[in-house]
Amino acid sequence: MAIEKIMGSETELGITSRSASAFDPVGSSIFLINALPEAHGRAMWDYTGENPLLDARGYEVTGERERPSAQDNRAINRVLTNGGRWYVDGAHPEYSTPETSNARDLVLFEKAGERIADRCREAANRTLPPHQQLVLYKNNSDGKGNSYGYHENYLMARSVPFEALVEVLTPFLVSRIVFAGAGKVGSENGAEPCAYQMSQRADFFETLIGLDTMAKRPIINTRDEPHADEERYRRLHVIVGDSNMSEVSTYLKVGTTALVLAMVEDGALRRDLALEDPVRAIKEISHDTTCTRKVRLKRGKEFSAIELQREYLDLARAYYATVEQSPQVTDLLERWERVLAQLAEDPHQCARELDWVIKHELIRSYMSRKEVGFDDQRISMLDLQYHDIRRDRGLYYRLCRADQVNRLFDDETVEQATAVPPQTTRAKVRADFINFANERNKSYDVGWSYLKLNDRYQRTILCKDPFKPTDPRVDELISSG
Repeated sequence: MAIEKIMGSETELGITSRSASAFDPVGSSIFLINALPEAHGRAMWDYTGENPLLDARGYEVTGERERPSAQDNRAINRVLTNGGRWYVDGAHPEYSTPETSNARDLVLFEKAGERIADRCREAANRTLPPHQQLVLYKNNSDGKGNSYGYHENYLMARSVPFEALVEVLTPFLVSRIVFAGAGKVGSENGAEPCAYQMSQRADFFETLIGLDTMAKRPIINTRDEPHADEERYRRLHVIVGDSNMSEVSTYLKVGTTALVLAMVEDGALRRDLALEDPVRAIKEISHDTTCTRKVRLKRGKEFSAIELQREYLDLARAYYATVEQSPQVTDLLERWERVLAQLAEDPHQCARELDWVIKHELIRSYMSRKEVGFDDQRISMLDLQYHDIRRDRGLYYRLCRADQVNRLFDDETVEQATAVPPQTTRAKVRADFINFANERNKSYDVGWSYLKLNDRYQRTILCKDPFKPTDPRVDELISSG
């Protein structure tokens, strides 16, 4: 039987300032992270268990495992009372959600991350002159040939051969952009020219499988950092997705992926859907907003992205008919089927739910009013402003206020998730420990699997079970003061 899908996401945010000529992305990102208004104690991030050189195919590549100094560690990391992490990755601020046990919770805590990031932006800008004011975008491209990531993480049984996982998962990931794409004006990275496409990331993938996330980006990433019992689990690190503003797009993206992975573990994906050229196929699908373009399979047949998704949906319906089905699984299957039907009939029926369609409608309306085309600079600005995380300025949030997009959560629920962790995973243990240490102004180290109090006893607690929301060792530590 497939294991429960503990999941999380990591979002690199685009950052800029009003004066781009004097803008320092690294310095600004560090400044932003340290503007976190709440007191978060004297924490260090514990990099134990993190090794980006370990490959899921069974080996470790040659290279240096870079670890920041203690001073840099404190400068670039903030641990959060909701169990997540807020830090600097390269030249970007990045937010990692706490571990969640279902797709709805992941959507909620990802949205909470936007709120945390914007709160830091507001705090930072109160100390900056007008020309240095910072702006943050939840997107994946700067329009100048550079892409930054959005990564999903799913707990899986290590018993599933990685090669088998690649074979059955690739066609799903390539074709899911019909509902998971964030939308993008134009093309980049040497891809065929287009006016508008579904995915911000599709043009940047250059190979099927690999360890790197920044050069020769692979559709299937092979990083092997389980942050759990490495004998039993692997953490599937998915880097092929877009950063979504729409709660529905995120929900479908991570929810359907979790369903497919459960079927992989139980050997329920027995149809041969292997693509002849996945790298070419993801670009061809992304560039066709009619959702009708067909891509070739290795066995010679041709399918559109919707037809590929329907193959997975049919298999999912058959699989979940034989196991106990939670209300959320039922909801995901129904939404998945309805969205595919609407996309097949007319994609613009999804103009309240799917990012790429919402944005496309917004742009088409503007172009009609102003009598301009996609080559007008204002259209590129509209594209970018859709992803502005400011709730008073970002175009997505303006549509929210006008009740023109569907949501899963109200503002009060999102606000609560900025401080309160998921109650069903290891994140609650971590959050309890963080709150304890902060309240007593103690020095401490935190990682995904490690908690350490830097007192005279130097107590370290190893937490390798992501399913456990409580730990008697942490409870004892807290009760003992």
